Amino acid sequence: MERDGVERLLIEAGADSRRLRHALSLVCDGQWWTLPDLVRDTATSRRTIEALLRELRLERDGDRFRVPLADTPAYQDLIAVAPPPEDPVAHLLPHYTPVLDRLTTLIAKAPRARHVLDHVSATPETVLRRALLLGARFWLPGSRLLCVGDHDLTSLAVKLVHPATDVTVVDVDDRILAYIDEQRLGVRTRWADLRLGLPSSAKDHDLALTDPPYTPEGTGLFVARAVEGLKDGGRVLLAYGASERTPLLAFKVQQELSELNLAYEAIYPDFNRYFGAEAIGSAADLYVLRPTSKTRPAVQSRLSRVTTAIYTQGPQAVESAARALDATSATSASEAVQAPPASHVAEATPDPSADQAPAATGATEAGALAGFEADLLVGDWPKSFTQPRVKLSTWLAKPYAAAPTRVAVAVPPGLEAALPRLLLASRAAHLRLVGPGLPSRLPAALSAVYTLAEAGEGVLDAVRLPQPEAEVDTVLRRILDNGHAKLANTWREALIALARAQGTTLTKNEARVLIREAADWSDDLTPLEAPLHRLSALREAVATTVKALTSTTP
Repeated sequence: MERDGVERLLIEAGADSRRLRHALSLVCDGQWWTLPDLVRDTATSRRTIEALLRELRLERDGDRFRVPLADTPAYQDLIAVAPPPEDPVAHLLPHYTPVLDRLTTLIAKAPRARHVLDHVSATPETVLRRALLLGARFWLPGSRLLCVGDHDLTSLAVKLVHPATDVTVVDVDDRILAYIDEQRLGVRTRWADLRLGLPSSAKDHDLALTDPPYTPEGTGLFVARAVEGLKDGGRVLLAYGASERTPLLAFKVQQELSELNLAYEAIYPDFNRYFGAEAIGSAADLYVLRPTSKTRPAVQSRLSRVTTAIYTQGPQAVESAARALDATSATSASEAVQAPPASHVAEATPDPSADQAPAATGATEAGALAGFEADLLVGDWPKSFTQPRVKLSTWLAKPYAAAPTRVAVAVPPGLEAALPRLLLASRAAHLRLVGPGLPSRLPAALSAVYTLAEAGEGVLDAVRLPQPEAEVDTVLRRILDNGHAKLANTWREALIALARAQGTTLTKNEARVLIREAADWSDDLTPLEAPLHRLSALREAVATTVKALTSTTP
């Protein structure tokens, strides 16, 4: 038994030794522990816990361990007598055991985490406590909550605890959106890659909650989008954590928040706990942030310089982008160009500013456009190309002012999920899509609009199909051809036109009733915002409305 090493660690930690003393008290209490459980329970980084365990003589049972009971008296004077600060909603948990049981099942069955999106699952207790804290601090009945990303399924916890809350989720992962909708708890789902924009239907909320990628770039972007989704007087709840060993990382993130001119109303230390993320103690603080009168201008400034590299892993990791920039900075340099103010439609003029993504290389240069005379370039292309160009974010945000026939789209690595939406944003006859890792097949929902063929390595050609003749296909095609328009509005007008062609009349209200009965999810969103599972179900829903229309026609 070595006590000297333990004392040395505690002395070195000084006032911050409480977390080590808490860990010591746990391994000395006679219970068996695993390393992940001890990290999560103490909210202390794996490296720090491992340093403590190396100084202890442990008995083991598989991957479990504890200090032998005979040795524990030697450490009693080193153990923290008082427990960590009390959880602000711990006293409420016993009243929600059935909800916790259901959340445990839901989280266990949820789609697997995607490391390239920095997914780490929060524990069921954490998402329940988030819902309870929201209800304890704010009046939720009738309020609108926006979840900016929701791999943790906090939206479901809120609806289970506070069913009268209006909840919307925006997420880039179509699997998560489909899973949330499968639960039929009344959560609205919207697809969004926040690097490219926030859906117009995801605005004017009272509260926003986000657990973003834990990089300064990722946290700054997600919080900026959260503020964009708020009405005046709203709040942003942010989960963010860093290791006790790396306070500089936390400082950099807090600098991002300071640049948004947000007021800190509260910080609940170690409120969030996770399955994984042991480098940061499997824990994160919960911030309550309030926008000020200077926040919205700061948000617009922040969003004008969005980069695609926001994650800690994968092709869009911050470090990967930094290495790529270092490799090219010696041979090329260019001045940053401020994006022009947004207008109702994109201007049909050359736009020297492109999305600040890794520069187009290899297949995205001249070879990718061999034999393809593009009228318009979308995304990041070499400046030597003279065609008019537009940013990816602008392309998705509003209809292009002109009507180009042939469009070339550069898709940066890591943005492949945006491909269906980039196609829906266009009415061009022929699009050439350029980028690594593009899927060779279209989602079934878009097969009514395009055919897709490989035109080389990392190059796809999407050719628009002729207008169909069948009634259902005609209505469906009209909806998908108007990607920026409200889906239900286009659907309504298509049904009215179909009724007119059949020699009868259909009022707007009658059309709305048919649509809501067939697709109660279709209000207030555009095809660009719709999750893929909704677009896939659209043809059947359209067929239901057409059948109902024709069956009532004299």
